[in-house]
Amino acid sequence: MFGFAKNQKDNIDKKELKALKLMAKDLLSYSDKQLKQAIKVNELIEVKKS
Repeated sequence: MFGFAKNQKDNIDKKELKALKLMAKDLLSYSDKQLKQAIKVNELIEVKKS
């Protein structure tokens, strides 16, 4: 999932918006332990700003 400002992308349809909202809700509910585990098993990739 890639986060973007609302004004950067306005061409997603209602079905995509619904799916993205569900995914975001799920990801934002992860505890620190769950995030670390998901990164460890490569379900998520941590992106670090340099």
